[in-house]
Amino acid sequence: KYLDIHSMHRLEKTANTEEMREVLAELLGLSCPEQSLRDAIILDLFSHALIFCRQQGFSLEQTSTACALLQDLHKACVATPLGNVEECYRYFTSVLFRHGVRRPPFSINLFREEQLLALADYVVNTYFRHFKLYKYVFTPQVRLDLSLTYVGLQPPKLWPEDETERGGKEAEEQAVTPQEEPETVVSPEPQPEPSQVSTLQAYIRTQMNKELRQLQQLMEERLQASEERLSSKLATLERPFQPPSSKGKNKTK
Repeated sequence: KYLDIHSMHRLEKTANTEEMREVLAELLGLSCPEQSLRDAIILDLFSHALIFCRQQGFSLEQTSTACALLQDLHKACVATPLGNVEECYRYFTSVLFRHGVRRPPFSINLFREEQLLALADYVVNTYFRHFKLYKYVFTPQVRLDLSLTYVGLQPPKLWPEDETERGGKEAEEQAVTPQEEPETVVSPEPQPEPSQVSTLQAYIRTQMNKELRQLQQLMEERLQASEERLSSKLATLERPFQPPSSKGKNKTK
């Protein structure tokens, strides 16, 4: 749920931070921030964003838009458990700067240039700094459960454990209705013979594990390269702007 202009009016009437957090939790539909870790993180995220907007002197429309941009960024982050920090950064900057240029219906000049830069710096230094933590908390862990069916091969035979369990069930059924005393016959446990299917399954499992390890190593290398590129971009954005020095002097006639 977005924080519209009516929500901004309710938040504007709050007297202190605690009251603002209570109203904000109600507007965002957070039932128990004290007990739910995700609700507590969302409440902290938007309460600090509101404090930042007040410090920057944003209007109610600007504050509502800033919170909506942050909500859309968070939705893009948690849409997948895979690493998409560069895609989220490009999406946020493109949407943000559409609110700084008047070109209807594609963009509107809601923020001034210095306000856009301040908001971009704030989101980079807060949300993108903890991007992995947000993704870890709000995205599920994906595991692959692979089941293969081999066409043209006989199904594998029962292992001794399965036969023993089946024999135990038959013994229990006989014990429930004792009419005749069963004779206990001790028979040697049959040794399992490796079938064609089990051999093929073991080979495929070995090859799959090998391919998965290589794929995992490749993904880790790509994620590390992506993090290095993002870190360099963040470091560039954090550097103070230095205007180029004029090399020539004004010539006097």
